Amino acid sequence: MRLLHTSDWHLGRAFHRVNLLDAQAAFLDHLVETVRAHRVDAVLVAGDVYDRAVPQLAAVELYDRALHELAALGVPTVMISGNHDSARRLGVGAGLLDRAGIHLRTDPAGCAEPVVLSDAHGDVAFYGVPYLEPALVKDEFAAERASHEAVLGAALDRIRADLAGRPAGTRSVVLAHAFVTGGTASDSERDITVGGVAAVPAELFAGIDYAALGHLHGCQRITERVRYSGSPLAYSFSEADHRKSVWLVDLGPGGELTAERLGTPVPRPLARIRGRLDDLLADPALTPHEDAWVEATLTDPARPAEPMARIAARFPGTLSLVFDPEGGGPDSGASYAQRLKGRTDQQIAEDFVAHVRGGSAPDEAERTVLAGAFDEVRADEALREGAR
Repeated sequence: MRLLHTSDWHLGRAFHRVNLLDAQAAFLDHLVETVRAHRVDAVLVAGDVYDRAVPQLAAVELYDRALHELAALGVPTVMISGNHDSARRLGVGAGLLDRAGIHLRTDPAGCAEPVVLSDAHGDVAFYGVPYLEPALVKDEFAAERASHEAVLGAALDRIRADLAGRPAGTRSVVLAHAFVTGGTASDSERDITVGGVAAVPAELFAGIDYAALGHLHGCQRITERVRYSGSPLAYSFSEADHRKSVWLVDLGPGGELTAERLGTPVPRPLARIRGRLDDLLADPALTPHEDAWVEATLTDPARPAEPMARIAARFPGTLSLVFDPEGGGPDSGASYAQRLKGRTDQQIAEDFVAHVRGGSAPDEAERTVLAGAFDEVRADEALREGAR
């Protein structure tokens, strides 16, 4: 049986304020074409379908369109909720969608009730384990403690018990949304350490023919049978070196497994550049990054004048500006007043915006708004001064 493993669509998410809905739509079109071209037998979506519990309407419409296109192909889709999703909202209509071949698994209590698909070699049981928040599901699984390992381990025990009662030779696939030990994280995953230690051992999936994981955004192989597909798009600059892809998995008659990575469309490359501003503006080796989305880290000992405007003149796709002065900068031990000395109100405000947004400096439109606000304040002060 041929499976296409994907996860972490995060529909509705932006990249440093850049709307990604068009890029997400392009990925879903690519997904449908991949299913058709490679004659896929089942599509697996391992959680974080949406980026937030209450997604924007445009993201819901995109999701709806993708499900219709997958259903039209007659290819079953098995999908679980992730930690970004609202399990209840995503699961609305699950019974009806089952009839169309879209199998939503969002209720932890049903994790041992598989979707059973068949090929020429027999049955394959697909078990969906939605994201398990330990404190909320501890009692459901009668776990000894509220930890990720305890609740996921209990869920897998239920699955193995169900599998043991099925006909000999039944192959098994588990979809789960979790942080498995050995995986490499990036900056764009939401922390799941609340409720216990986040990482769980890969050994929990012992006896399962294939574990299709979601949560981590880098495509990676934990073991031969335990893999992350990663997100189809980059959602942070920490993913600049990722090769975004999905897994095309062939599950043989005896559980033999082969897997191939298939690349996904890249809307625009990412680049992280670092150095003094004048060097970055002059370095010919950085020419390939002029059309990329850029995170620039400036190491000038003193903050240059108008750094965002100057860096954007060469790299118009600059979305994040970070300051990391060589040696900590000459002002590292200075007082707040000393650090502000000689800086304009506009520069201080722009620095503040960049600080609270994790280094993402104001764009031209935002700088214009700030300048206008300061002009109005100064005009009001002048009027009050003249009235005295």
